[in-house]
Amino acid sequence: MNKLITLHNSVFSKLENMLEPWLLPTLARFTFAATLLIYFLNSARLKIGEGFFGFLDISRSYGQIFPQAYEAVGYDDELMSTFQWLVALLGTWAEFILPVLILIGLLTRLAAFGMIGFIIVQSLTDIYGHMAEKYGVWFDRIPDGVIMDQRLFWVAILLILVVKGAGPVSIDRLLCRNY
Repeated sequence: MNKLITLHNSVFSKLENMLEPWLLPTLARFTFAATLLIYFLNSARLKIGEGFFGFLDISRSYGQIFPQAYEAVGYDDELMSTFQWLVALLGTWAEFILPVLILIGLLTRLAAFGMIGFIIVQSLTDIYGHMAEKYGVWFDRIPDGVIMDQRLFWVAILLILVVKGAGPVSIDRLLCRNY
């Protein structure tokens, strides 16, 4: 039995040493790009106005970020507070900028941390602002709760990037050789 345990430890120790420095961060960035990048970019695109300066016209953001407050003012973005305008503007910009930073591997840890915060705010807005009726429950037999289950996976992928960084194929690695 000891020989079997020793063999097991030897094989998986070698495998871990070979894969550890690059596999998890590279896989996490690939998974993010393959599953969430377009989701977030499309979501942000729907919140801005037309034309070159459309990124400054965020009137479509209020309804998604502050749905009850936006409804209360008759969907008139001029009646929203300066604080709400700033939150909507920064949130919309973050939805564009942070995923692209993760994709190219620039300031990856900070961008992933920001995306985790974004996902938490997004989830709370869906649950309390949009009054989502089905948001899932952890530790049940149904693994496809749109908010609780799926977004836990999103955050898990991003936590790998916060802890491990972008990996070897990244601008972060080029800028900091000792990364």
